[in-house]
Amino acid sequence: MQAVALIHEEDGVFGVSFPDFPGATTVGKTPDEAITKAAQVLAFHVEGLAEDGPVPTPRTLSTLQSDKEFKKGAVGALVALVPYSPPTKSVRINMTIDEGLLHRADAVAAALGETRSGFIADALKHRMMGLADSPRVEDIAGADPSGGKEGSRTQVTEPRRKRA
Repeated sequence: MQAVALIHEEDGVFGVSFPDFPGATTVGKTPDEAITKAAQVLAFHVEGLAEDGPVPTPRTLSTLQSDKEFKKGAVGALVALVPYSPPTKSVRINMTIDEGLLHRADAVAAALGETRSGFIADALKHRMMGLADSPRVEDIAGADPSGGKEGSRTQVTEPRRKRA
């Protein structure tokens, strides 16, 4: 799916908002950076909406063009289509993790009233959100930084660690 985004420039900073997802906003130093960050923000915003109920279906650009509020807000703005994938079902995984780290994660999850899976999923979301500003995230040929499944992928490169 795609959501229409408006990019406004003010004092050399590019702000992005989504007419169909109020509250999902971000800024960047360049339009490209702003769009990359917008894809991440939109993905996390939609996930939050999904936890509270149904996620609204974004309107097409053609539909929005007949909306007076959209026309008013779009004055002087760049318009972009930002791809995203609506939340899907959870899947079971098998992973290897340091035993001590797992015990600490379980203790924190229990203290927060969360499950292990929920705690680890939230930690992954927060880590990926932090990478939106990282130069280590390299978009590859039409990549969807929000992690969408529409034939795109994002490569994250990290330094190799030596095993002890």
